[in-house]
Amino acid sequence: MPDVIKAYVRIVDATNQKVGQFAMYLVVVMLIVLFYSTISKNFFDPSLWTLEVAQFIMVAYYLLGGGYTLQNGSHVRMDLVYGGWSPKTKAAVDCFTILFLIFYLGILLRGGISSTTYALEYGERGRSIWRPYMAPIKIIACIGILLMLAQAVAELFKDIARLRGVEIGIRPAEDEIRKEQGEESSQ
Repeated sequence: MPDVIKAYVRIVDATNQKVGQFAMYLVVVMLIVLFYSTISKNFFDPSLWTLEVAQFIMVAYYLLGGGYTLQNGSHVRMDLVYGGWSPKTKAAVDCFTILFLIFYLGILLRGGISSTTYALEYGERGRSIWRPYMAPIKIIACIGILLMLAQAVAELFKDIARLRGVEIGIRPAEDEIRKEQGEESSQ
């Protein structure tokens, strides 16, 4: 594989790993917001913003963590059939199916950019009584979709390399297993 593709895969993997690890902490932030919501409803005046902020945090969590999940191979698939295949057969099937994901994410990103542009131009606000500006969450959604799209392309490159008998950008989970196996065999 050309060095440019290897560099692309390394950069995308590293970026999605950092962003994904950051996104994991958003669940804690969401829980704090929901805990505050519960306390404020019972002891103070109820807050109007907490439910929507929790929803926005959950959207950011899912979309910013999507590329990391794809990188780790943690998305749902039919392991009943897929699990028994050889690595080359898996790579060949993944090369075909990832094209559908890339197409879908491309359309999703196009719509997201259009919606974000509208939100920025017209100062779009939510329809609730709190009426938050929608542009920040739409920008985060577009970033998350872009990261997933970049990771999907990186996964395609990894699968093509696998079909050629070369490994590039080993998934972090596989890297950890190999380290553990290396430690066991050296003892």
